[in-house]
Amino acid sequence: MTTPPLRLFFALPCPTELAARICSWRDGLQLDGQPVAQANLHLTLAFLGAVPRGRKAELRAIGERLPRQGFNLELDHVARWSNGILHLAPSNVPAALHELVQTLRDELKTGGFEVEHRPFHPHITLARHAHHTPIANASFVLPAQAVTLFSSENSPSGVRYRAIGEWPLDSL
Repeated sequence: MTTPPLRLFFALPCPTELAARICSWRDGLQLDGQPVAQANLHLTLAFLGAVPRGRKAELRAIGERLPRQGFNLELDHVARWSNGILHLAPSNVPAALHELVQTLRDELKTGGFEVEHRPFHPHITLARHAHHTPIANASFVLPAQAVTLFSSENSPSGVRYRAIGEWPLDSL
């Protein structure tokens, strides 16, 4: 019997109190899509998809080699992609975030992991299957305090993200 692979991604976690404020604001918008659970709010840095369980140690080693510079990311733009993903995004992306993502992609590629070829568009997904983009003002600051390796797991109550590695970033 084969052990099923893990569905993994590196991300900036959304602190609990910020996630609660974002969800409270989002829920007041009367969206037509399926809201993302508060506990699942995050900003994906690199999506890996299905990864054999035996490669977790390699991914943890990559996490150890990432830049440690912390930063704040102002999420001030609400948008929706054609696939129905409604999201919060920054108008300006700090150089530290670009450096973090580029280093992560380079390390993953060197390690033989599949890396997305699409340009990086930092965002926090608010809802899926949305048909409309609400006209709304947004102003949230995501403090980049750690990079986390998450496993996406299905459960009877829906998808849950479980941290399987975390690397703190320097305080501002």
